[in-house]
Amino acid sequence: MADEAASRSGVPGAMAGYAPDFLSARIAPPELGTGIEHDAFLWDGTEAIPYTHFSLSLSKSRRFARWVAWNIDGASIQRLSRTGLDFRTDPRIPASAQVGNELYAGNRLDRGHLARRADLLWGDPHEAGQANRDSFYYTNIAPQMDDFNQSSQDGVWGRLENALFDGVDVDDLRVSVFAGPVFHDDDRLYRGVPLPREFWKLLAFEDNGTLKTHAFLLTQHLDQLKAVLHLDEFRVYEITVAELEDRTCLRFPAQLHAGDTTTPLESLAFDKREPLATTADIRW
Repeated sequence: MADEAASRSGVPGAMAGYAPDFLSARIAPPELGTGIEHDAFLWDGTEAIPYTHFSLSLSKSRRFARWVAWNIDGASIQRLSRTGLDFRTDPRIPASAQVGNELYAGNRLDRGHLARRADLLWGDPHEAGQANRDSFYYTNIAPQMDDFNQSSQDGVWGRLENALFDGVDVDDLRVSVFAGPVFHDDDRLYRGVPLPREFWKLLAFEDNGTLKTHAFLLTQHLDQLKAVLHLDEFRVYEITVAELEDRTCLRFPAQLHAGDTTTPLESLAFDKREPLATTADIRW
């Protein structure tokens, strides 16, 4: 009854959040590194703000999530409609600490889910339904250009989890995922909001009892001409966990570093590397 009342009032429901013990190896969420360690908005005294099947750390300075962590139980995924679900600010958090519809109204910016909605829809019908609703809080949203969703690159970025399940015999069909934007000091201002031009994602899973991790970076370059936003270009790269730490100033637990089998290419700038053209290019 309490969960039903919370749902009707627009407050996140089950709030179990990301589960570090979801895999057999315990995987803690990332920590904020040097220079950003005090940038997290604290809710109820904690940095990790819980929702159904995911948690996030909200940046005080940028008002977007620095990281979102979620679990996928592929054995109980449900297909639920998004019809009738509206994006909304989290009522537990001051509206001034979140970027809401004022950024997205009347332009080409899409509201992009950080924790992918389809990944969260598992468990019993009530649980999956609450996760569906929780995914639409603006704390789980970041701006993306509308033609991002029409590009062939969305076939890589938007289907990384699907490609993992297709390409690997994942133990118990269970995956833990981390993702977020990359913040740069020179991110372009639009309506007073610096727009992230890069995003990252890290997948952790077990293959025949061995923990494996794969990290990815999406770079997109935004130009603003005569108050109109244009997508210049964006590419998806497979990177190491160490490179991801350098890019984000986040610190990931040692288990994720140990499970990383990506060949280090630190000597090559991203514009000198070959981006992923299709999910078939990923070396699981």
